[in-house]
Amino acid sequence: MTEATKPTLRQALADKRMVAVLFLSFASGLPFNLTNFTLQAWLASAGLSIKTIGIFSLVALPYNVKFLWAPILDRYLPPILGRRRGWIVIFQACLAVCIGVMGFCSPTKDLHVLGAVTVLLAFLSASQDIVIDAYRVDTIPASERGLAAAAAAFGYRTAAMLAGAVLVYMAANLGWQAAFLIVACLMAATMLTTLRAPEPETPGHAPRTLADAVWHPLLALVQQKGMWGFLILILLYKIGDALALSLYSTFMIQGVGFSLHELSIAGKLNMTISTMVGVAFGGWIYLRWGVFRSLLVFGIGQALTNLLYMWLALAGKKVWLLALATSVDTMIGGMGQAAFVAFLVSLCSADFSATQYAVLSALATLPRNVTGWIAGQLVPEIGWANFFVVTCLVAVPGLILLVFLRKPLNELGARESAKA
Repeated sequence: MTEATKPTLRQALADKRMVAVLFLSFASGLPFNLTNFTLQAWLASAGLSIKTIGIFSLVALPYNVKFLWAPILDRYLPPILGRRRGWIVIFQACLAVCIGVMGFCSPTKDLHVLGAVTVLLAFLSASQDIVIDAYRVDTIPASERGLAAAAAAFGYRTAAMLAGAVLVYMAANLGWQAAFLIVACLMAATMLTTLRAPEPETPGHAPRTLADAVWHPLLALVQQKGMWGFLILILLYKIGDALALSLYSTFMIQGVGFSLHELSIAGKLNMTISTMVGVAFGGWIYLRWGVFRSLLVFGIGQALTNLLYMWLALAGKKVWLLALATSVDTMIGGMGQAAFVAFLVSLCSADFSATQYAVLSALATLPRNVTGWIAGQLVPEIGWANFFVVTCLVAVPGLILLVFLRKPLNELGARESAKA
């Protein structure tokens, strides 16, 4: 890829495809915290134990098995709006209803019902992710994937953080039911983005049979050079970060003693701002550094920033330290996410983008969705400060593997440049 072929920020912002990726990724990220940080804040404020909250983190497991039904979305076309947008708008409508119903549940009176509704929410959210990710792969050319990854991470993480911060803040003032209803209305409004999004100029071809939709994308993935190493890297790259943030709200509320107001303003709101900076800067750096250097530098940063939470655990309740730790951690995490998403997209083809990206992203999110249970067992035994030291050390194997994969990663970058 030469400098001439690299799109400028102004050109990217004027591209309707890039704008669509940004807003669709916002819709994709909106339900995320409702099965993660916000759900933890709700359960923690209701007085549930750390072990119960850790078990509740398993409700997000549909994100990790979404590849099971991704071939169906690759194979069959919905009756409206084309191969990708039709499925997106259907899932957005269902998500809006599900979020509204969730607000009427009680963690103390309807815990099992809340768990069932949350699992359904995770299923619908994961399904929406499948098709939005496929839309991005189908729509954005190779020369713009770095910026598209930044736009996707920007939209997704901004929505996730804003939904968490705003919902927690509203819950502290208006109650959880009203807060969930407002987010449900916002989810419904994202359907307008889908209606206005352009169709891909060169869409992939749907597999002829469901069997083809299952096996062909998997064979195409594993036949790529270095893929087995890449799959292990995908699993390990963000595991330290995932473990550190797996009980974030529980740590801040029960471990340190911050109120919902302090958590929503000094924690989640500034996390949103720092994430915006991180993903934008990370996408820009990725275009210039390439896949290996970007992943290595950002991966080291992700591991080291976990120690800021150790400092907070030892120092106690200090709002300025909460703001510092969350700002630096999410900024570096956003940079890493932008590079990581671009890496995943580079492994996919348009014909099987829904299934291939679902497989890769499910593998990537597996640590995020199972480490909550591990953390729930570990923290009572070793304490919060030691726990965050462990999260830093857990990231080391992925970084070592990354160094060993330097050659195939550079070759992958060269193939992407040749497509530009």
